[in-house]
Amino acid sequence: MKRRLKLILASAFAVATVSGVAFFALPASAEAASFTVTNAWSTGYQGEVTVSNPSSSSISTWKVELTLPSGSTVGQAWNATLAASGQTFTFTPAGWNASIAGGASTSFGFLVNGSGRPTSCTVNGVACTGLAGTPSTSATTTSTAPTVAPTTTSASPEPSATTTTPASPAATTTAPARTTPLAINGQLKVCGTNLCNAAGKKIQLRGVSSHGLHFFPSCYTGTALDALATDWNADLFRIAMYVQEGGYETDPSGLTTKVNSLVDMAEARGMYALIDFHILNPGDPNYNLARAKEFFAKVAARNADKKNVIYEIANEPNGVSWASIKSYAEQVIPIIRANDPDGIVIVGTRGWSSLGVSEGSSSAEIVSNPVNASNIMYAFHFYAASHKDNYRAEVSTAAASLPLFVTEFGTVSASGDGAVDTASTNAWLDLLDRLKISYANWNFADKSEGSSILKPGACAAGTFSGTSVLTESGQLIRSRIRTADDF
Repeated sequence: MKRRLKLILASAFAVATVSGVAFFALPASAEAASFTVTNAWSTGYQGEVTVSNPSSSSISTWKVELTLPSGSTVGQAWNATLAASGQTFTFTPAGWNASIAGGASTSFGFLVNGSGRPTSCTVNGVACTGLAGTPSTSATTTSTAPTVAPTTTSASPEPSATTTTPASPAATTTAPARTTPLAINGQLKVCGTNLCNAAGKKIQLRGVSSHGLHFFPSCYTGTALDALATDWNADLFRIAMYVQEGGYETDPSGLTTKVNSLVDMAEARGMYALIDFHILNPGDPNYNLARAKEFFAKVAARNADKKNVIYEIANEPNGVSWASIKSYAEQVIPIIRANDPDGIVIVGTRGWSSLGVSEGSSSAEIVSNPVNASNIMYAFHFYAASHKDNYRAEVSTAAASLPLFVTEFGTVSASGDGAVDTASTNAWLDLLDRLKISYANWNFADKSEGSSILKPGACAAGTFSGTSVLTESGQLIRSRIRTADDF
């Protein structure tokens, strides 16, 4: 017997005084899917469909067909392949999300030009009939249209099984009600010394960095990223994949899969994902050159169609010349470019990514001998209690000539521990805000140390939202990130 899915269409959208919900009566004893309007504006809206499979058996594919009234059309879709025939719009898998295991779900999203909500639907060929209600015609929207649409995703290599999530209310992810950073900004690019969005506007991304993925796996769940996207209003999640210390060199396949899974999770929540090849000891990145080529060839090919991925190819080079770092970068960047020609690449700098200051040099050596590649930025790291006025002065100088990205910083000493230096942290963040330099705070984990964002035990408890689970450092950083973005 042909398997059937049912689609419940619930149009929930922001209004000034009233709102309405549309429902379709559906065949009984069928799998379920849900449709939500996650953002609306005067000329259109953003929708999301979650196809769920509550049965014990997997389904091998799915097809959702929505019919819109005249005057409304689907302009873009992501995590699905879109086809149109008249006013009927068909969504099929992007490739990697075709199969849905028992008890799991997958989601896709789209932009509609026009205000008309779906009038009918089919799921895997089964008609959805019996429109029970319509949105109130007196409703008025309060949002504005995104200037850049979300990424359109076509078929790509299959990610890990964690791409689909259990179909329980706690596990099902819905895009934040606000228009997401990814939806607004799209594919990023370097313009002069700045980070710019697809429309060419200079922007600043603000977010957090994971600790080592293999050290704190319970900290990097869908619930955790939900909190960052909706409670923190974070733009960016840095995925710190250690290479040594039990990391990539020990489990290349497992760590690559985990990185790709977190890229997907960030994308689903409208955040950018910064893939960090986290080398520290030994400090010469050329020691890991072969591993870097292998890793970045795989992740760049797999994520080439995504618009939320940024590549950080060497976390903190140290004890090595700028010429050696530059040589490493000019061998790794072409590997990425062969698969993903548009993704921004961030190059680590001398002296633990201090622009050379921590080893007695300066950004002048980079300015006079830059990496021979386009669409790149240079990393700068600081720890507020250890790195103060002379480091801030160097960043101010360098920012006039180099595109900088603070891919890691702490509120404490360079050891990652100790007391929070609130005054120095705020001085740093004020400077970065003024210069529109993007940043990621170290670290989103519950390790018992001063730089941790979460209190010990928070990850095991699965509680990530609000301030009660945050350390002093976490509360300070959350308060800064939650302020409005200038997109």
